[in-house]
Amino acid sequence: MISRRHFALGCAAIGLAGCGVRAPLAQVSGAPAGLPDDLLPSPNGAYDTWVASFQPRARSAGISDTTLREAFRGTGFLSGVVRRDGSQVEFRRSLEDYLAIAVSEERITKGRAARARHSGVLAQVEARYGVDANIVTAIWGLESFYGERRGDVPVVSATSTLAFEGRRGAFFERQLLAALQIVQNGDISAANMTGSWAGAMGHTQFIPTSYQEYAVDFTGDGRRDIWSEDPSDSLASTAAYLSRNGWVSGLSWGREATAGDGGTLQPQAGGPSFAVTRNFNAIKRYNNSDSYALGVGLLADRIGGAGPLRGSFPPDANGMTKADRVALQNGLTRLGFDTQGADGVIGPNTQAALRAYQTSRGLAVTGEPSLEVLRGLR
Repeated sequence: MISRRHFALGCAAIGLAGCGVRAPLAQVSGAPAGLPDDLLPSPNGAYDTWVASFQPRARSAGISDTTLREAFRGTGFLSGVVRRDGSQVEFRRSLEDYLAIAVSEERITKGRAARARHSGVLAQVEARYGVDANIVTAIWGLESFYGERRGDVPVVSATSTLAFEGRRGAFFERQLLAALQIVQNGDISAANMTGSWAGAMGHTQFIPTSYQEYAVDFTGDGRRDIWSEDPSDSLASTAAYLSRNGWVSGLSWGREATAGDGGTLQPQAGGPSFAVTRNFNAIKRYNNSDSYALGVGLLADRIGGAGPLRGSFPPDANGMTKADRVALQNGLTRLGFDTQGADGVIGPNTQAALRAYQTSRGLAVTGEPSLEVLRGLR
């Protein structure tokens, strides 16, 4: 969770069915198994020089030599973190694609199961903080697929790499300092402090500074443990964050607008409109994106038993509706060109399947969907 953060629309962020990206579970010691090579430390003299220059600033902020030795043991420059940070700057999806991913049938089904499995703690969280349990569950679903994709990148390596890289150097140096303070306070060891490539941690992806300010020890064991298999502290911390950022108990986030509503939000031209409340803005404090807040609200509604949107989206730039794109994915898969899912979102796996199909038929190899290709599949 990063209140200022980028639009988290990438495959690794929320699990795109057409991409086949599945982040492994957090590891507990050493270099995590299963990480790609570019997320393992690699030699970089300039990074080493930066770390040496950073340590006096860390000591001035109260970080002990013991903590610095522990935190930087086995860490290093992660080239993949820099690459992923750069790719996020340009990457955007339409609202229709975003909602297809964020409010997928799989995410709804798993959300209802997670809501039922943790009904006791969610009821206690709602009673204490006044935040709808379905909203908390939906954030959990978008942030880590209900704990399945918490990330296993060492946070000290990730934040120090991004602080050194410099595009958002001051921001990530603050996150690195906060991570070191968390280690020094004893909430978790540096070896066990893992998260996303950008340093977001736990079931609901708190960045280190937000952890410091909002995380709570809901279980009463003396630690604010957002990393363990038990999601209780994470779920409570999320509710505490929303409560302290304007959530109004008993008020809905909003709903799909009807003809008589005024002052509605329409994020995608020609698509559905939404009548939103103050609580919509509270969700945006968690991630400053209309699409994210709509994804949370609509997923929460579906977890609670509501039906899908009534309104539809216009055809895309290729003249294809979502139904057309789903039919294209199903057609490719039926012919042996597996798209790894049929959600109507054209991701890397679908593009690869399209290229393979076009090659096999002697067509121009573009990897781009079209009505003409769809007609050839039928």
